[in-house]
Amino acid sequence: MTQTDPVLSSLKDGVLTVTLNRPDKLNSFNEDMHLALRAQIQRAHDDPDVRAVLITGAGRGFCAGQDLGDRDPRSGETPDLGKTLETFYNPTLRLMRSLNKPIICAVNGVAAGAGANIALACDIVLAAKSAKFIQAFAKIGLIPDAGGSWSLPRLIGEARAKALALTAEPLTAETAADWGLIWQALDDAELMPQAQALAAQLAQGPTLGLGLTKQLIQEAATNDLDTQLDRECALQRQAGRSDDYAEGVTAFLEKRAPRFTGH
Repeated sequence: MTQTDPVLSSLKDGVLTVTLNRPDKLNSFNEDMHLALRAQIQRAHDDPDVRAVLITGAGRGFCAGQDLGDRDPRSGETPDLGKTLETFYNPTLRLMRSLNKPIICAVNGVAAGAGANIALACDIVLAAKSAKFIQAFAKIGLIPDAGGSWSLPRLIGEARAKALALTAEPLTAETAADWGLIWQALDDAELMPQAQALAAQLAQGPTLGLGLTKQLIQEAATNDLDTQLDRECALQRQAGRSDDYAEGVTAFLEKRAPRFTGH
């Protein structure tokens, strides 16, 4: 891996840090960056040494969405944007959603279009106060994609979701936090230290239980209460048989910090 790769990654103490790395293009997606990001999320699925993922962007932006230089209508060709979603965005989003480990996103600058919605697909989103979230699709005659039409109304309600999508107005990080779109807006200098500390905390936590918690909360969006109560029974049974549960209770009784292994 070199500094010119479209995505940079490093694994330390259980945290896989993934950096979108096309800063001269505000980290907008081309095919190489799509595939590189997906490969890192797949790595997080496959590698037991990965216990948390931290995603951020290089330079002054997080991600400006799709690189429109790859979509120039003046070429005379009509692009099949549905195929782009099927081939690139949707598989990555499904991998993120199904990952049984927490994904933290540190939004270090503008997050526009699909870039905003990739961020919102993460489990915990922190943003620099200078960052902005923009559902930019309306500016070019498109609809919210990369899961945005699904996540926005669930996070902030239909009225606000429609207003953001139809006007393409920028949303500040502080307002995003106030509305519940993201977890926290932080001073710019504090973003990465706080995000790294949170990722490290989660990577040392009870990975199985954290993954089951993520799964259960996601399922609640479509389950009725009876179904959700049954799912709690099933997943709590699984968690209660884990080494980390035994360690957590033992550490509590012995009045010491637990040493979780993620199993």
